[in-house]
Amino acid sequence: MKNAAPKNFIIDIDGVMTNGQMLYNKNGKYIKIFGPDDSDMLSILKKYINICFITADKKGYAITKKRIVNDMGFKLYYVNVLDRVQWIDKKFNLKKTIYMGDSIFDSIALQKVAYGIAPKNADKYAKKSSKHITTASGGNRAVSEACVFILKKFFKINFFKLLK
Repeated sequence: MKNAAPKNFIIDIDGVMTNGQMLYNKNGKYIKIFGPDDSDMLSILKKYINICFITADKKGYAITKKRIVNDMGFKLYYVNVLDRVQWIDKKFNLKKTIYMGDSIFDSIALQKVAYGIAPKNADKYAKKSSKHITTASGGNRAVSEACVFILKKFFKINFFKLLK
């Protein structure tokens, strides 16, 4: 990653785009809480890098699809947590990818990609496996913060100067 900017930014959904809580009633999973600002910052960052999302949550897939695909317009893939490293390498190339995840299972991919990012409230192994940890928690602007970081670190763009 020293010479070339990354080509892909892959984001795990639950615990990164959401607060990670799974809300159930007698009918099953019925809601996920997505945070503010992440969508807006991703719409700016997508001009510089390919962005997609992954989930291993079958029961909440329809909820995630509604937010990520229908509302935000990004690609969403179902990828088992234990298959992520191989999937990323085959589809995107680990050496050209930034990955953002929060779970103990994400720690595997966070170690293997070119650059790993974890939210503040990530599992301790995910944080240990990451090169950058946001000051914000998942579902509470962590992705937005990561976007600002990526713009500056890899594309030498100061987001705040874009606002002037």
